[in-house]
Amino acid sequence: MPVLTPIRLKEADKALVKKILKRSSLKMEEIEDKVREIIQDVFVRGDDAIIDFYRKFFGTDALTQEKLRITEDEMEEALKKIPDDLLEALEVMADNIRKFHKKQLPRELWIYELAPGVYVGQFWKPVESVGVYVPGGRAAYPSTALMTIIPAKVAGVPKVVACTPPKPDASVDPATLAALRIAGVDEAYRVGGAHAVAAMAFGTETVPKVEKVVGPGNIWVATAKKLLYGIIDVDFIAGPSEILIIADGEQDPGLVARDLASQAEHDPMAAAVLVTTSMELAEKVSRLLDEIIEESPRGSIIRESLQRNGAIFVVDDIEEAFEFANEYAPEHLEVLVRDMSLPEVVSKVRSAGSVFVGINTPVPLGDYAIGTNHVLPTNQAAKRRGGLSIFEYIKIIDIQLATEEGLKALGPYAARVARAEGLIEHARAIEARLGKGTK
Repeated sequence: MPVLTPIRLKEADKALVKKILKRSSLKMEEIEDKVREIIQDVFVRGDDAIIDFYRKFFGTDALTQEKLRITEDEMEEALKKIPDDLLEALEVMADNIRKFHKKQLPRELWIYELAPGVYVGQFWKPVESVGVYVPGGRAAYPSTALMTIIPAKVAGVPKVVACTPPKPDASVDPATLAALRIAGVDEAYRVGGAHAVAAMAFGTETVPKVEKVVGPGNIWVATAKKLLYGIIDVDFIAGPSEILIIADGEQDPGLVARDLASQAEHDPMAAAVLVTTSMELAEKVSRLLDEIIEESPRGSIIRESLQRNGAIFVVDDIEEAFEFANEYAPEHLEVLVRDMSLPEVVSKVRSAGSVFVGINTPVPLGDYAIGTNHVLPTNQAAKRRGGLSIFEYIKIIDIQLATEEGLKALGPYAARVARAEGLIEHARAIEARLGKGTK
């Protein structure tokens, strides 16, 4: 039996469609009490809480207080350790991330004369300090170091701190260290999970306190961000990776299957959905997914992911496909429709973390090379917000100025509303300037 059997969307069981729309979510409530304990331990004991945790977790004394901070020399040395072709790839990626995020910067100041003598506007300033979380431990994610640090530097954040988990011997993957250096991080530390978020929220003897923490991580990181929001600002809570592909019958089924598998391989909880107008394409993709599972070294993960959260739906037309996609609100949306222009795609998409248009723009190209950000909302959060951007690192500040003419024009209205709300001193502060006394 194939891992995914094509189903006509209009004939699909409603419970199945609801399950696919819901997909996997992080069950943070199951570990909240344990994360609270970690947060409290870091708050009270600082570095000792981190060091004791890794001593028990790894069964070694490799991580000491002196080794918590990653030195400049270590990052420099990593640039020499990694292969030249990987270094080149990271530098190209960094350059494109920098270019893309520079384009997002708003005007430094705008002023508009709202009414005669009344001027309003906005300007922006960077957040004063940002902590970025770079996942690690069993795997390395140098791309995430670039995606989270470079926008902060483009925004002019004065202090950018990174935390990434150590290995049992207290080392950090050289590619991650190299990426930290390329991105221009100010300080970096060997600490992961909820301990890292708590350390950056409160500050320890070694790890500095920051105003905001951004970046993806496992359920422990996500739960810590949720619990510490308010003490620090955070970007958003991201769950397992997901992709939805809209495809017409003109597409290469092999490439469509590869794109589904590329996201399903992330995690057994990942989600991959194809919505197509062609039953023929759907059936070919179904067969090819089975072949990929058999030959891929990550085949077992792909199988579990597709069985849990995968689907192939056949629809009557592209309009129906986009309607479902907008309800699904995917982290990654691929639009593989012959001759559909960018403006046409934009007009149809209401909710998606990031959109990839055309057969030559697979999600991994955006993940690693194009420069768009791969830290994106999941589990229908794309209905409410977009992905990580320059706006996570800046504060938009309003500014206003009224001349005497402007005060006379608008002051009476403001005073009336203030009195209606019972805020007499608000009204009097205006009326005193209008020469009406202070009664």
